[in-house]
Amino acid sequence: MSQTRRDFAEAQLPFFDPDPLDRDEVQIVPAATAGARLPSYIKDHRKRLRDRFMTGGAAALPDYEMLELVLFRAIPRQDVKPLARRLMDRFGDFNRVVTAAPGQLARVEGVGDAVICELKIVEAAAQRLARARVMQRHVISSWDAVLDYCHTVMAHRDTEQFRILFLDRKNTLIADEEQARGTVDHVPVYPREVVKRALELNASALILVHNHPSGDPTPSDSDIQITGQIEMAAQALGITLHDHLIIGKSRELSFRAEGLI
Repeated sequence: MSQTRRDFAEAQLPFFDPDPLDRDEVQIVPAATAGARLPSYIKDHRKRLRDRFMTGGAAALPDYEMLELVLFRAIPRQDVKPLARRLMDRFGDFNRVVTAAPGQLARVEGVGDAVICELKIVEAAAQRLARARVMQRHVISSWDAVLDYCHTVMAHRDTEQFRILFLDRKNTLIADEEQARGTVDHVPVYPREVVKRALELNASALILVHNHPSGDPTPSDSDIQITGQIEMAAQALGITLHDHLIIGKSRELSFRAEGLI
């Protein structure tokens, strides 16, 4: 959305730079038995990947090799390249693998509890880092960080989520809460509950945020309607609605920038 980019200088996501998959043939080897030595070519491959990462950072590795690095800890005595490729084939990129629901991950051959745990640790770490950049910060001067955080938390979800950013009189972010979860194309939101929570937190202003799993942040008629209802309820109690952001896969839409607030 060009207006949002002009106003807020959209920060680029995802977590790591995507690169095309290497199409070299995958060699599948059986898992090593307990106590057995890791085959030298697997050990050497792991060392090369780690060295490249330490030298060049995430930009030096394509998505599937970044995924291998994560899988090394979960599966220490086996070639993880075939599993990394299966995950990439199933979900499309590193971000979608990391943010996939545990139940979806478990349906991929070779994924067990250890793999799911490692992936969820990476997801939680990314969200915590992004959140730390916005909490207790002045929202307007940290707008790029706010957009980063919203994309990190919401862009790759497969169902709609509705969040509220609560601000004090100085426009400092004092709370970030999930208000509701829904289906692939709908999330129930109740204006009275939104305003009630704002009063409980002594918030002076709000920013509404929800995602569109389709990837297209264009607002629906119901999005526009509920935003108007929340704005009216908030204004009646002296609370300002600064914006409503809809998060898509790679971009967002601002109701204020579009003249919808």
